[in-house]
Amino acid sequence: MSPNMPKTPPRQIRIGDAWYDFDAAAKAMGTERAAVIRELIDWYIREPGAKLPARPDRQVVDAAREARESRGGTA
Repeated sequence: MSPNMPKTPPRQIRIGDAWYDFDAAAKAMGTERAAVIRELIDWYIREPGAKLPARPDRQVVDAAREARESRGGTA
């Protein structure tokens, strides 16, 4: 196994354009989407000590959405 090989295979889910806003929100909180999703899953299945991740201010999401829409695309 190479050093950059993840321990788990990627999973695919359909989310829509909110995925891009989620990315901007995660980055604003100094993290990434995958880390937030893992925290949510741990909380949802009641792993001991798991807590809901912190959320950014709504303005972060609104600004990301406006920027994406002004570019006329989804990314």
